Amino acid sequence: MCRILAVTSSVPMNAALHLDAFAGLCRASREYQGDGWGCAVWRGGGWDLYRSLRPVWEDTFRPGGQIRVLMAHARSAFRNEGIAVENTMPFVEGERAFAFNGEMHGVRLAVEGATGAHKLCRFLLRQAGSSSEAAVGHGVAVLRRRTARIRACNFLLAEPGAFILHSLFDGEDEYFTMHVRRREGETVIASRPYPGEHTGWTPVPNGSLRSVPWLS
Repeated sequence: MCRILAVTSSVPMNAALHLDAFAGLCRASREYQGDGWGCAVWRGGGWDLYRSLRPVWEDTFRPGGQIRVLMAHARSAFRNEGIAVENTMPFVEGERAFAFNGEMHGVRLAVEGATGAHKLCRFLLRQAGSSSEAAVGHGVAVLRRRTARIRACNFLLAEPGAFILHSLFDGEDEYFTMHVRRREGETVIASRPYPGEHTGWTPVPNGSLRSVPWLS
């Protein structure tokens, strides 16, 4: 079960501050989050992607330059399987980026992918077309019908202009509840509040699907 971060700002942000806080919450997680990490920055009409097999708290890379949209993911590989850079998120497909946190069993989807997260990404992108939020909702409904058990299915699907945020789990609220923090000119979505910064965060209701606009 992984950790997810997304940030949008109306002015250029200090990405290192957010990623350092993210590294802290990953390191403190009850589940090991050191099976690789990645981040994607939107600029110039496309994603700049960085992925590594190092734990985020041991990696010194932090993207620089003018950044207003950021996604990051730290991986906890299921049964320590498939630990490879190409299986590290975010996954980027054209103008969209995807990050997943969860565990599902008995999933029946006719789609190829090296990992369950990669299969889910491709399935949702295939559903999305040009009207993503409604189509993703339809895709999630299909997923729920074709899955024996969803322990958790939290994900972020980013497209130009918005993050589509989905949260669903069948227990362990303290661990799986996503959180959003909105301040003037900045929105942060994270698996947990930043360490030492517990005010201003709003829990995302279980079973929700919403679009979070990028700020400009």
